[in-house]
Amino acid sequence: MKKIAYIGSLGLIGIITTEFGVIGILPQVAASYHITIDKAGLLLSAFAMVIALAGPVMTLAFSGYNRKTVMAVSLSLFVVTGVVSFLSPPFWLLLVVRMLPAFLQPVYISTAIAAATAAADKKAEHRMMAIVLGGIGIATITTVPFATYIAGITSRWQASFVVQTAVSILALLAVLLLLPSMPVKQRIAFGSQLRILRKPVFLVSAGVVCAMNAAMFTTYSYFADYLGQVYGMDARMISSMLLLFGVAGVIGNVVAGKALGKSITGTTAIWLVGLTVISGGIYYAGQLPLLTVILITVWGVLHTPCFLTGQAYMIAAAPEAPEFANSLSISFGNLGISVGTAVSGWVIAQYGVQQAPWSMLAFGVVALLLMGLKSRLEKNVCTVARV
Repeated sequence: MKKIAYIGSLGLIGIITTEFGVIGILPQVAASYHITIDKAGLLLSAFAMVIALAGPVMTLAFSGYNRKTVMAVSLSLFVVTGVVSFLSPPFWLLLVVRMLPAFLQPVYISTAIAAATAAADKKAEHRMMAIVLGGIGIATITTVPFATYIAGITSRWQASFVVQTAVSILALLAVLLLLPSMPVKQRIAFGSQLRILRKPVFLVSAGVVCAMNAAMFTTYSYFADYLGQVYGMDARMISSMLLLFGVAGVIGNVVAGKALGKSITGTTAIWLVGLTVISGGIYYAGQLPLLTVILITVWGVLHTPCFLTGQAYMIAAAPEAPEFANSLSISFGNLGISVGTAVSGWVIAQYGVQQAPWSMLAFGVVALLLMGLKSRLEKNVCTVARV
């Protein structure tokens, strides 16, 4: 059971390195293609938008296939597109190539979580999910900053894709050589899964996840540009800050994983409130070195666990169709990433990168208001059920 979770986590490291590895090289990409930073940001927002739109359909389509096969096919696509990206094609083609693996990203994550939790009891499910999703935190501590560092010291943004592709190859080999065949024994009917879309409580929880991810990525998507322009950091210092951010995120993920076992709603709310409040600190820190380091550490602790808390929050609203709910969580989360990146990109283009944290604050407030609405709906449902 744990072996499946750890291999699933390794694959997620490769996937997250591919998705978020561009964050640290966006200024270089923009300079190389002679485009604005907000247009370069399409490499992230378009990836996320594909996941948001195609994720649920693709997950349903692949839900009956052998889980080992699905994980292997997904990672293979990441390897192929990583090689093509390294060849630095014209920007429009780079954008298309970036979008292709996004079709299978939610399929991989949903399948890996389903495989890891299949044999787990209720108490262990969140721990297994935390191990798989821990790949997000590990990627932000290791491969994402390392990809940025390599691109910085070589002065070639293409080097970042070498790191991304290498991790995906390693994960693919682990899936092929170490995982057993995992056929799906009982496939849930499409109709039963789609029925959760008629639940108001579930739909509002989807809105929470969307707004929360939008808040997370309004500023994080432009992490390198923000630290460079506002805090005056060079490429090596930025990669160090990405590493610090990632280490803090792993710590936060461990704490959040344990807290979810006590209260999913409470844990989600605590991390979301913290993420919303920290936006003000990010804006007012200026160029005070010690305060900047402290803020980035706290920001990391609050940012990374929101992936885990958001997924647990949505799945809890639809226990009758956990895999589809998980897929929708990924889709709505990535819709939030796309919206947050796009809105913040517009704000940056109009008012400058230093204003990005205000977008973060606005989306955080929206997410908290939606959490309040969901709580009210749940109380109404309980009242009707008692009657």
